[in-house]
Amino acid sequence: MISIRRKPQDEMLTRLGRVQEAARQGAGRCQEGASVMAERMMPAAQEQLMVMRGWSAPRLRMAARYVESGLAPRVSSFLGDVAQRVEPPNRNRPRRGAVMAMMGVVAAAGMAGVVLTKRDAVRDMAKGSGEQGEAVSADSMTVSGSDVDGKVQSPH
Repeated sequence: MISIRRKPQDEMLTRLGRVQEAARQGAGRCQEGASVMAERMMPAAQEQLMVMRGWSAPRLRMAARYVESGLAPRVSSFLGDVAQRVEPPNRNRPRRGAVMAMMGVVAAAGMAGVVLTKRDAVRDMAKGSGEQGEAVSADSMTVSGSDVDGKVQSPH
């Protein structure tokens, strides 16, 4: 007949302790076995690793040469073509150089006008001072507006 009463706590603790001790022993044996296996496998694994490195190194070199000589120029060409297709068309606007050249022509024409106006003013002064007996030429005037004697004359 089966009893539904609880077993005494002491009996349960001893059983649990025995199971825990057996588990510890089993784990210790597994650890020892694993370390022995690792020691046996380590030289073979290192040798296989060297074999794999020897096998893969030439293939990596070959792949690098292919990328450098075959694939990279193709990718570069492809990207250049795509960039050319994507680039928007140029607008028809005057270039900066053309605008600067036009400004230079206008400035030169303005300076020529100023020079001609000054020369005409000097001629008018020479005609007006001719009545007084003194002729003034454009060559005798200096940049400061003084005549040959160093005296400053006003056109008015």
